[in-house]
Amino acid sequence: MIDVGLAFFPDVDERDRGAAEYFARCLDFVELGDRLGFQHVRIVEHYFRRYGGYSPNPIVFLSAAAQRSRRLKLITGAVLPAFNHPLKLAGEIGMLDALSSGRAEIGFARAFLPHEFQRFGIDMNESRDRFDEGVRIIGELLAEEEVAHRGTFHSFPPTTSLPRPTQRPHPPFWIAALSTEESFRMAGELGYGIMAQPVVPDSLRRNLDVYRRAWKESGRPGEGRVMLAFHMLCMPDGETARRVGREPVNRYLRMLVEGAGEWTTGADSADYPGYRKMIEKLRQDDFDRLLERGSALVGSPKEITRMLLDYHAACGGFEAASIQFYFSDIDPELARRSLELFATQVMPELRRV
Repeated sequence: MIDVGLAFFPDVDERDRGAAEYFARCLDFVELGDRLGFQHVRIVEHYFRRYGGYSPNPIVFLSAAAQRSRRLKLITGAVLPAFNHPLKLAGEIGMLDALSSGRAEIGFARAFLPHEFQRFGIDMNESRDRFDEGVRIIGELLAEEEVAHRGTFHSFPPTTSLPRPTQRPHPPFWIAALSTEESFRMAGELGYGIMAQPVVPDSLRRNLDVYRRAWKESGRPGEGRVMLAFHMLCMPDGETARRVGREPVNRYLRMLVEGAGEWTTGADSADYPGYRKMIEKLRQDDFDRLLERGSALVGSPKEITRMLLDYHAACGGFEAASIQFYFSDIDPELARRSLELFATQVMPELRRV
């Protein structure tokens, strides 16, 4: 069975859609998704630009989503330890878990946009160490009381984080990873889920093999949990869906390259090997390439079902799909119909996997 949830990644600003309107629509979709049988809702943490900047604190949105749903897991996708003090973040996680009656799941990511590091005054070369220290401390603060810490970036006396998490020892953790093998291995060793992007299947399969091997070698049962994120537009006619979805997907890609543009104009860090080439390559990406490699689920219900099942087989399998259906300048009514069609005609097929 492949679980499917809703992903929100705002790639707009006030020039496109006001924040009040955007989030009102998103919360309506949360309520709809809960009724339709989706399994989670997920949102990012980014700052200052169209690429994610409407969501500087995913926990705020998920707290609102908790009040508009009854079953959906509420997943940060993901919070950024580099820009958050662990004492503050641990308390916010405990609060979200309480407000949702134990439905929180916490994804962590390293952050990768140079302009965010610059504005927060954080050295990108500290990214990996800040991430490792932050995730470890937050886990301890949630699982234990009277935690003291003296580290490279944070120090504090014995402290009990409040409120205590509803789920014990803490909500499930996820690690977001793009292409770095070390991130996949770390997630497996720690027993956390992995959030990844549907890149070329062979490349992803290699990293997922690293993750699942590390999971097993840590002595844990099962093979871990893998979540992949996809753009999705489902319409009765596949050709119409591809014609309508082409420009919104291309616009999202332009916002990504704009948000990460400093990688191509001089930004560099030993903590991010290959990122300059990766962003330069993204400049060449477009709707057709995403569709070809299975990253964009745009088509009829039968076509989308086949895309998902083919990618599932090609990459070695995944447990959850997080679908971004309300993106760019997609009309909200079109997004609603797409979501309903996916729920009624695609999701039943995925339950058989």
